[in-house]
Amino acid sequence: MSDKNVQNYWNRNLQYLGMLLTIWFIVSYGFGIILVEPLNTIKIGGFKLGFWFAQQGSIYVFVLLIFVYVYLMNKLDKEYDVDEK
Repeated sequence: MSDKNVQNYWNRNLQYLGMLLTIWFIVSYGFGIILVEPLNTIKIGGFKLGFWFAQQGSIYVFVLLIFVYVYLMNKLDKEYDVDEK
């Protein structure tokens, strides 16, 4: 792979990481701490939504983001022909 392709590959990788970490930050910090009071007016399974995001929601979102990252990186690997064949 040429130097330009390597640079483009890693730039896209860093864009993906930045985007996914931003989503995780918004969900864990924003929903779990900052917006906890408005979210507590909604209940899911008997628990307040703000509590749910603080205790479980951010973990579920993090695990989901791991699968999204794997999907995006597999797609990127194929695009730059560095995938496992």
